[in-house]
Amino acid sequence: MSNPLPLDGIRVLDIGTLIAGPFGATMLGDFGAEVIKVEQPGRGDALRGTPQADGSASRSTNWLVEARNKKSVTLNLRVEAGQNILKEMIKHADVLFENFTPGTLERWGLGWDEVKKINPKIIMVRVSGYGQVGPYRKRSGYDRIALGFSGYMYPTGFPDRFPVRPAFPTADYNTGTFAALATMFALYQRDMQGGEGQMIDLALYEPTFRITANMMPNFFRDGEIRERIGNRNPTFSPAGTFETKDGKYVQIAAGGDNVFQRLAEAMGMPELAEDERYAVSRERIARADELEALLADWVGKHDFAEIDKRFADANVPFGGIFTAEDISEDPHYAARENLATVADDDEGDIVMPAVIPKLSDTPGRIAHAGPEIGSFNEEIYGGLLGKSAEELAALKEEGVI
Repeated sequence: MSNPLPLDGIRVLDIGTLIAGPFGATMLGDFGAEVIKVEQPGRGDALRGTPQADGSASRSTNWLVEARNKKSVTLNLRVEAGQNILKEMIKHADVLFENFTPGTLERWGLGWDEVKKINPKIIMVRVSGYGQVGPYRKRSGYDRIALGFSGYMYPTGFPDRFPVRPAFPTADYNTGTFAALATMFALYQRDMQGGEGQMIDLALYEPTFRITANMMPNFFRDGEIRERIGNRNPTFSPAGTFETKDGKYVQIAAGGDNVFQRLAEAMGMPELAEDERYAVSRERIARADELEALLADWVGKHDFAEIDKRFADANVPFGGIFTAEDISEDPHYAARENLATVADDDEGDIVMPAVIPKLSDTPGRIAHAGPEIGSFNEEIYGGLLGKSAEELAALKEEGVI
């Protein structure tokens, strides 16, 4: 792209693994930051997939998407020579992302106190299961564990069953998004307000805890503990998930009085909106079971396409529950250019989510999919750090890179 990107000139070191830490760096890379992905020699980041018999790592589709735009280098941070090379790189970086167990980098001489001595302007983003301080700081943290600890998972699901984990690693991606946002706060303070670098301490459960909205205020004010209620909204009816005649799942949200009137008319049952049992919101909420059973019966007698047209014409909030195939064929996804096709020498064309959010003048870009392990060693170690071919050969022989 000829136009400059918002983060051109920002260099990021990503020494994390999997998603929660590295996804923040991925977001910065989408908007022009140079992201150097530091991986363990031989096996690389676990997100790559299963190591092959020759020691190389296959590239999973997760890796192809979430390591896009990154420059992979190999470096053994568990040995002093590798730690010293990272310190050299820190001198040239604006941001350092990591998600090791708290205390690990300190043992390697790479904790925040040391990092800020090397480069007082650097932003160090530290993601861990429970944060750098607190009684649980040394505990392992994974997406599922964070969802439970955050309070997000307990009310999710149906009342007669176990709490349900979302199908995608929500806590991991929430944390990566908050990490990118926090990095931008810190960069703005450094570059626009004359500040120095700083350390960002982000626990894996915290961003998901933040989006639990009024759960805690309601508990402290009223003693309320939110329970599982399935797809229902306790303050809004009708609202739920229903199955069409042709086996599609749909969502309908028509809790407002005016919206419910439009729904009733679109169903060909305008009398529902005049019935004193359903005419106003509080009465519909009190009779949610019977009203939503009525709606389920009606939806079950109509195909998705017919319902979609009726409700769209009547401006009733309605939508399908889409599969990947549905998304691939949907005209709105196409019009919004939400899917990007990325060419790769080995994999061919790869279709993946496009860069989000969209900026009108300086949109992001996908330069390449997740790279082969160590494919940028020569560029970074030779070009950025000025190491000779002989030095690189020796480092490789010693297992440092």
